[in-house]
Order: sequence, then C-alpha cells, then structure tokens
Amino acid sequence: MAYEGDDLNACGVLNIDCSRIAVVAVTGSGPNVCGHLILGTGAGGNDLYFHVAGINTYPKYMSPANFGRYLRENGKSEIRRRLLALPDPDGAVRYLEGALSRTWLWGVLPHNCVAFVEDVIQAGGGTWSSATNCPAVAISDSIEERSNRFMNTLENEIYNLYGVPH
Repeated sequence: MAYEGDDLNACGVLNIDCSRIAVVAVTGSGPNVCGHLILGTGAGGNDLYFHVAGINTYPKYMSPANFGRYLRENGKSEIRRRLLALPDPDGAVRYLEGALSRTWLWGVLPHNCVAFVEDVIQAGGGTWSSATNCPAVAISDSIEERSNRFMNTLENEIYNLYGVPH
C-alpha cells in the first residue's frame, strides 16, 4: 500500500509553525480529476504537510522527505502552491492538533481535503477559501491575479518592442 502519511499520537511532539503556510494542490489518484489539497506549514522553515487521506480516518502529517515519498508512491505531482500568512498562527496550530486527534469523515465534495485546509486557515484568522471543493480549481489564479499578470506582460512587451530598459 502506498504511503499516505503518519498519525500524530500526542500533542506537542511536532514543532508546527503556522505563521506562513502553503495551500498545496497535487494531482489526484485514479479517476480523481479534481486532485487533492494539502496544507503545508512552516513555509520556508520547519516544513510539515497535513491532509485527510481516507473515508473515516485520522488526518495525516508528513515531513518534507515523506511528502516526496507520498508523491512518488501515489504517482502524484504538485500542481501549484499558494503561500499565505496567518494572523493567528497559534489558533491554527491548536485547531490542527485537535483535528489530528479526531477521525475525519470524508464526504467527497462537501467535507473533503479542501474543507480540511479551509478549516485550519479559518482557525488561524485567515480568509482564504475556495469557490469550489475541487482542489485543481481551488487554487487557480483569481481574476485580479490574471489581469495583473496580463498587464505586467503587456508592459514588458512594450518596453522590449521599443528597446527601453526596465
């Protein structure tokens, strides 16, 4: 059986840093075209990954090395990662440790991996949420991000066209 992560058996064992987090979308398994969403904590420092991986089981955690193992053994790849800062990282840690001690009843779209990540972010005072519970779509660029990228590309092309340094 492919590696899904480890169970957390006691609080305070992991040094979880939720001040900077990452919402990580990976490809799905088998017929799952929506993909899977994972919460990365300690983005850029003490990295750990958390997710729900089962119908009625405990959420799992992974070290960076085991995150790579998870991707390899499950035939997945990372689609995208969105970095966020949480105003109340301790609230997110408390929620996350509590969630890891209870089974998560996975409900396909209404109570799935996206809902798990959203709940942790909300507990940390964050406002990120998904318009859809399909992970591949959940972290797509917003209209604002797309328009900013377009305007930046347009500006760069104009500078290049006229040979103006920027």
